Amino acid sequence: MPERYLGGRVAWITGGGSGMGRASAIALAEAGSDVAIGSLMESERADVVSNQKVYLLADEELEQARAEIEERGVRAVARPLDVCSVESVKEFYDNVIQAFGKIDILVNAAGTFGVHSIVDHPDSLWYRTIDINLNGPYRTTRICLPGMIQRKWGRIINIASTGASVGADDHAAYCAAKSGLLGLTRCVALEGAPHGVSCNAISPGFVATPMNRLRMVEKMEVEGVDMTVEEYREKLAQDYPQKRLITVEEIGALAAFLCRDEAFGITMQDLTVAAGSLW
Repeated sequence: MPERYLGGRVAWITGGGSGMGRASAIALAEAGSDVAIGSLMESERADVVSNQKVYLLADEELEQARAEIEERGVRAVARPLDVCSVESVKEFYDNVIQAFGKIDILVNAAGTFGVHSIVDHPDSLWYRTIDINLNGPYRTTRICLPGMIQRKWGRIINIASTGASVGADDHAAYCAAKSGLLGLTRCVALEGAPHGVSCNAISPGFVATPMNRLRMVEKMEVEGVDMTVEEYREKLAQDYPQKRLITVEEIGALAAFLCRDEAFGITMQDLTVAAGSLW
């Protein structure tokens, strides 16, 4: 049985139905926290613009994630969530407060990226990428931080990216949004520091997530690659010093560690998990 150092705590994970969000939710549940997960659903599809890469969750996937959390002996809330909507964020928050009474931990894992050069970059793609990756964490943090400050305990973890510090062609909107997220992280950390609240960013390199799988399939089609996704993923991994891609479980484990009382001194940090690679 894992150490239940988060017994009595409540965590909210955006994008919690898949990928790094789901892994973080399970890691926090194993540590004893009740967990609320929200994701953009296929059945309630919000605006998805041209060239935007986003993973829309099927209803059964959200329920599977809920079941995995509850198997850890904790309570779970699993609902649709659109972090671009103030109303959706408020409704989700109210449901968690009604179910659990508070929110101690916030993991902002919902994300998207768009692929386009700056030349002729569509405004719609730019705005949507910024809205999900930067404005979304702003909306959730703004609503959760007052309660954390009042209770003198809180942990906020933003899933950023190596792209926040290293540019990449055709990823200007994504890199700009994630760079902004680091700035938000530092400011929230300073505001929370006197009140028992820490705020950190985790910047993964290439992680094997459902959304990145969609991107790989697209790249394989463009490049005319004749191999399976798994073979292509292994090929990409050879460019990393550790000759592997990061797993979602590694990100979840770090998120859970940052919620320990012993980790409170770690705040305002950008923690890179990239198997030795810059991007």
